[in-house]
Parts: sequence; structure tokens; C-alpha cells
Amino acid sequence: MSVFPIINLRPAVTEFLQSVFLNTEVLAAVGHQEAECRFQKLLSCLSHPPSYTCVRASTHLNSLKVVVNNCLCMPGYVVSPESKLSVPSHSLRAPDEADVEVCDLPFSCVLRPVKQLSSEVVVGAQCGSAVLRGAHVFAPGIIASPKYMKAGDVVSVFSDLEGKCTRGATSFQGKKAFVGNGVAQMDRSAIFCADEPAKGIGVRMVEPLYQSPSFDGVLPGLAFLQNLPSVVVGHVLGPRPGERILDMCAAPGGKTCHIAALMEDQGEVVALERIRNKIDRIRQNAQMLRLRSIKVYCFNSTQAVSSDPVQESEGPPFPPESFDRVLLDAPCSGLGQRPNMGSTWSLKEIRSYTPLQRKLFHAAVRLLKRGGVLVYSTCTVTLAENEELVAWALNTFPCLTLQPQEPHIGAEGMLGAGLSPEQLRLLQRFSPELSWDQTGTAAPLSCRANRDTIGFFIAKFLKN
Repeated sequence: MSVFPIINLRPAVTEFLQSVFLNTEVLAAVGHQEAECRFQKLLSCLSHPPSYTCVRASTHLNSLKVVVNNCLCMPGYVVSPESKLSVPSHSLRAPDEADVEVCDLPFSCVLRPVKQLSSEVVVGAQCGSAVLRGAHVFAPGIIASPKYMKAGDVVSVFSDLEGKCTRGATSFQGKKAFVGNGVAQMDRSAIFCADEPAKGIGVRMVEPLYQSPSFDGVLPGLAFLQNLPSVVVGHVLGPRPGERILDMCAAPGGKTCHIAALMEDQGEVVALERIRNKIDRIRQNAQMLRLRSIKVYCFNSTQAVSSDPVQESEGPPFPPESFDRVLLDAPCSGLGQRPNMGSTWSLKEIRSYTPLQRKLFHAAVRLLKRGGVLVYSTCTVTLAENEELVAWALNTFPCLTLQPQEPHIGAEGMLGAGLSPEQLRLLQRFSPELSWDQTGTAAPLSCRANRDTIGFFIAKFLKN
């Protein structure tokens, strides 16, 4: 068994992704060998976390200097001499106002030499991925543990790559990946034999494979943990004070709050989320960041356009052309998320998102005012959900035109959807595989941080 394998996908999904990255246009441009190399690098980098942790500073509450100084004073958070939490050169605003910080920790870009132990705890793939980004193991994520495990035992933690481990098992011989060592915080009986599901930390990680900072509960209101491409989205949308803006698929609210902060909390940000138990998370984030311009509704955004010419309530559905700007951070297959060591999704599930994305896009265009801006984004790497959707949108809605993005620090759009070179240059695709194993320590910090991100896609439209 490989200690740290490439992402584990169903064979049909792997073949599908390979066909995407080795499509006719790509092969004609770079050749089969280079295209295959990029695809293999994609599979490798997806199972590893990004080398840098991006933290969005709440500059609407405190100056950047205050946030940086507080971060530097956190006990146990060692920052490399090179970065000092300094602002990358691609600052998303003027240097004194930039709201993105890259925490460059030593060992963050290499696997640590951690010795596996004989006592093993098995966790779900999602839990294992969280551990690689600095989290401890919470009890609900534990699937199997030694028969006589007691609080205080030192254990090795493994991630179940195929979802085949039986809950409550005492051992597991299936496909798994080692993510580090920790100390059990609960007895086995408290995890599996209690009357109610166990809560809290089940294993406190002391030797994770990746030394990655955890910002869970750290500097609330000052530093908001967010992937760099997700921060870029807010700036690309370009919200201005006094505008009315719609975030169509808002949970957990990171982008919603960023939009409100960029507007200086002046105007209205309407956040829609169809899953009720996610609504509280958006409200909690808004409250923590002291943002009052955000209004949250539990509503299906595909039905957010009202056919009633007389709208009496302030909530959804809304009359057509109700918003100055719309963010559609669409539900997607999530194949750009990192780390992701294994997915049990079928090809049918992977392909199921495009029809939903198109329905949401229809609603977004109708809700947007003439002259307004629509930003579409996903955290996946497929053509169907990204460039092909853009091609469909431009063909379906003659009123839409692609717009330049600021900042533009990712790569251009991917070949294969029939878009022109000019159109591809207006798109922004964060493609970590293009620089995987090439972003050495000799490169500037900003260059390394820009490239080693999750896989992400952004398109910006103007409604004429």
C-alpha cells in the first residue's frame, strides 16, 4: 500500500477525466505526452493539500497591520522568516488595504517523516482530508478503532479511500492512506457504544503528515480561513457600496461576507440557500464579522424569479432585474477540492450537475439588471461545468458578454469547449497541475501561493 497515493476514483470517472484533459483541442496544442503528463499531475496534486494556507483579513473591522500582528503573536503558530505573513505581490487592493494573507509555514509543502504505529484508527475520506489541512479527528468521523482503545492511547490515523470500512470495525485491510499520528481523546466505547452519537474531538493529532495550521476558532472576526480562488471571486464581482447583490448558493457564507465587507457593509447582500440546516452557518459568519447588510433566506434559487408583477414581500422570489450584481457559485462535482484522497461518486453523479447549473444560470440572468455583472464560479475541473457552460451561456443569452477579470492570477480557460483564444483569455482557471512539483522554494512566495491552490474556475459576464 502506498503511504500517500494519488486520488482514488472509480475507473469510469478516471476515464472521463482523462478524456477531458486529453481532448482533441488540447492534444493539438500541446501533444499527447504533455497532456497525459498534466493529467497524471492532476491526479497526484488533488490528493495533497495546497502548500499554503490563505487567510482573508477582516479589513472592514481592523487595519491589516493589526490583523498581521495578532497572527504573528499566536502561540504555536510558527511563520517562516520569508513570509512573515506579508502581503503577496498580487495584492487584491492597494498594499495598505490588501485583504489576503498567505501563511507560509515550514514543512507545509513537504510530507513529514512520520512513523506508522501498530494501533490504527480509520476515518472517513472527508475526515482524512480535513486532517491534512490541520484539523483534529472529530468523533463522528471515526469508522474503526482498536478493540481496547482507551483515551490517552497513541494511534495512527488512516483514511478509508473507497468507503468500504464497516462502522465499528476493530481493523480494516482495505484501501487506505496514512495521514498521521494522534492521541485518542475517548474510549472506543464512548465512540461506538454510547446511547447518543459521540461529539467532540476523538483523536488529537500530534504528528500529522502535513504541518498545516488550523484556524478553527482562532482570531474570530480578524482572520477568515478561505481558499485563495474563493477570495478572488469577491474581487472579480467588484461590489460597490449601495448596490443590491445576490449570492445564489451562499452556504457557508464566506463569499457572502466578503462581498458585504467589500461594499463596506453599505447596501444589501441577499444570500439564498436551499438547505435549511446550512442557513445558521451563514448567519453566524455574518454576525461574527459584524456585517448587517446581509439578508439570508432558505430558498431554491432555481425558483428565485417571481412571475407576479406585484411583489409584496421583500424576500424571494424576486421580480426580474432586481439585482446590480449576481454571484452564482454553483453546486458542482467538486473535483478541484484539495486534498481529496478518494471519491466514491459514480460518473452519473459527476455529470448530474450541469443541468442544475443551467437552471440556476437562467434564473441568474433574469434576476440581473441590464448593465449588471454576473460572476459564475465552481470548484471543479471538468469542461462541462466550466468552459462548456460558458459556451452554452454565450450562445443561449445574446445579452451576455465576457468581461476581463481583476485580479487575474490563475491560468486562462482550458481548450476543448470551442471558445476562441480571446474568450479563453477572459476566463480564469486555477490549475494546480500546471505547476505541480515546479513551484520550488526559489520562486517568490506570491508566485508559489498563486499556483498551488485548489482547482477553481471563474467567468465574468456583463448583461448588455
